Amino acid sequence: MRLTAEYKRPPPSNLQPDAALGLAPHVLRLGLFGGTFNPIHLGHLRAAMEIEEAFSLDRVLFIPAAVPPHKTPENVLPFSRRSRMVRLAIAGHPSFRVSDVEQRRKGKSYSIRTLRYFHKVYGQKVDLFFILGLDAFGEINTWKDYQQLFPLSHFVVMDRPGYRRSHLKAFLRQEISSDFVFLPKESRFLHPSGHSVYFFSITLMDISSTLIRNLRKRGRSIRYLLPQAVEDYILEKKFYEN
Repeated sequence: MRLTAEYKRPPPSNLQPDAALGLAPHVLRLGLFGGTFNPIHLGHLRAAMEIEEAFSLDRVLFIPAAVPPHKTPENVLPFSRRSRMVRLAIAGHPSFRVSDVEQRRKGKSYSIRTLRYFHKVYGQKVDLFFILGLDAFGEINTWKDYQQLFPLSHFVVMDRPGYRRSHLKAFLRQEISSDFVFLPKESRFLHPSGHSVYFFSITLMDISSTLIRNLRKRGRSIRYLLPQAVEDYILEKKFYEN
């Protein structure tokens, strides 16, 4: 997919740079890539890079969930360990950052709270792009305050191995809102707020965190499924062995 003219970078403004993100003074095009990252792997990283390039994002923030609302806690490493693995994975990439916003809040890591947080911090200075997989998007109607998500951000929905888009048009209009307008040439659904849901083809890498954890439990190698620094950290700390 190649983006239309509306996806050209906005002209410079008089806004002050954001010191934490190291950004130039214009409306920020900020990708938000949330997840458990238990652990982060090459599929996450390749997808983030392709979306960063296609949507001309200034930064991609990886946001590990502190208390994932849809995960069993005993199967998830502590936030500090997962955050450390993300930092190791993105080291050296100039546009990738990790955020601890969900760890600093009490309670479950609901996406609606995260989007409201970034709007409160940046206001009109930011254009948000929420990144998620086709599998997660198919369950978005189970998320907290899900209908309030779409006025706050664009959504970039990535293809996933084993999942098909065929039912999504009906799902979006029947389960989310009948007000979405499908624009087939741009492979997106336009929301009345002006934000869009984009269905985006990425390089499909049939890698999952579950696969990596299962390989560890079986004493098998996890090499070439995740960055070397992350593998070394997992082996050093003996994560996911049982």
